[in-house]
Amino acid sequence: MGSLLRYGVGQSLPKVDLTTGNFPYATLLANLLACLILGAGLALLGKETLTRAQSLLLLTGFCGGFSTFSTFSAELLGLYEAGYAGVALLYLFLSLLSGLAAVAVGLALLR
Repeated sequence: MGSLLRYGVGQSLPKVDLTTGNFPYATLLANLLACLILGAGLALLGKETLTRAQSLLLLTGFCGGFSTFSTFSAELLGLYEAGYAGVALLYLFLSLLSGLAAVAVGLALLR
């Protein structure tokens, strides 16, 4: 399910053309949503609301299929190699900082 949703997010946003410095919004959105879901799932797991099997399904299966570190890495390198170091740095820091924030928000919402 996570992979299918990831595909849908990718289809719903503008296509990435790294040679023109287009920002990879779809990958960023998928990764941030996965971080938010992961944080919420961790909070539920901590409250013992989720069973171990449910947490594996949601956190490992769904979030693992929905988020995409490999695509993030390839897009980051592609932007840099195409001469868009500024966009690449923005993407790197925005992804890392907002990803951390999304996990924290997910945890805080359900704690």
